[in-house]
Amino acid sequence: MKKEGRSYTLLSSKEEVFMGKRNPSRTTGKTYIAVILVFILLFIGSFVHYMQNLGKPFDKNNTKAIAVNIPQGSGTSTIGQILEEKKVISSTNKFKLLSKIDGNDGKYKAGEYSLSPSMPLEQIMEIIISGDSNTSRFTIPEGLTIKETADRLAAKNLINKDAFLSEVKSGTFDYRFISLLPNTENRLEGFLYPETYDIYTTASEHEIIGKMLDQFDKLVPEEYYTRASEMGYDMYKIITIASLIEKETLVSSEKPVVASVIYNRLAVNMPLQIDATVQYALPEHKERLNYKDLEVDSPYNTYQNTGLPQGPICSPGIDSIKAALYPANTNYYYYVLSAEKNGSHKFSNTYEEFLKNKNAYVHSL
Repeated sequence: MKKEGRSYTLLSSKEEVFMGKRNPSRTTGKTYIAVILVFILLFIGSFVHYMQNLGKPFDKNNTKAIAVNIPQGSGTSTIGQILEEKKVISSTNKFKLLSKIDGNDGKYKAGEYSLSPSMPLEQIMEIIISGDSNTSRFTIPEGLTIKETADRLAAKNLINKDAFLSEVKSGTFDYRFISLLPNTENRLEGFLYPETYDIYTTASEHEIIGKMLDQFDKLVPEEYYTRASEMGYDMYKIITIASLIEKETLVSSEKPVVASVIYNRLAVNMPLQIDATVQYALPEHKERLNYKDLEVDSPYNTYQNTGLPQGPICSPGIDSIKAALYPANTNYYYYVLSAEKNGSHKFSNTYEEFLKNKNAYVHSL
């Protein structure tokens, strides 16, 4: 008998396909295409995201005005590098790409500009293309008082004088030295740092004052506060002394010596007798003081009072601040203008020697 069992029939390769068996090579091809499509979609998505963010501000929260000089002959790449170095934009390449897209190559103009990291890239481009500076520049020399500073800024139509002085008296500013200041109308005297500034033409009185206080804060580091404390002073008194030095001599090399005279007199409770403090106490500046002026009743009058005046009498420069912190080591108690009439002084440790130097100066006139 024949055994019953299953019978098997061999199929051809074509028949295998018709029976539903997969073709490995075709499956691999489909997978490869799918992977390529995924990468293309990712690339497109990344490109779209990049383009959407291309013109966004470098730092939308940083509204600080940054002075930027674009020299004559600067191309797009150079301008981009300048802006990136100034931290106005995040990338030179982004600046170059958007310039190319917008057709701005060759349109930029040299000049001084005040730009901010909070500005969109296209706004920055428009400002530089226009060539119209949106800034004003002003210089505050060393030795000016707050009133003189306000007069100078008002004359340039940069401020309303009353609004400026109101900000000086009661504006809110966040610096470590603010807590040291007295609650007076000229509380910021000595702290509006003398410098050349570029500001937006739309800057408020508060912003202008803040820019000057920023400069002071930048130039007076922590070590200066430590040094002041070691000397037995706070920064307000150091700036008061620096302002006296600023008014007494224009010769930088003399400043530490003038400082030594001030400290030597303070040490023995000797009146400082500095004319500039009397000038500050008077309603108006006088070309020449008389004896009656020296009797003016004021906490700034160092002829009538011993010790330091009530506060600073002007804005001192960094050389005067350093001199107040690091005075020369001398035995001098007096000085007078030199007979050489070059702005320098003759210093002495006795009154007799002072009179001799004074007579020499008087006879040189």
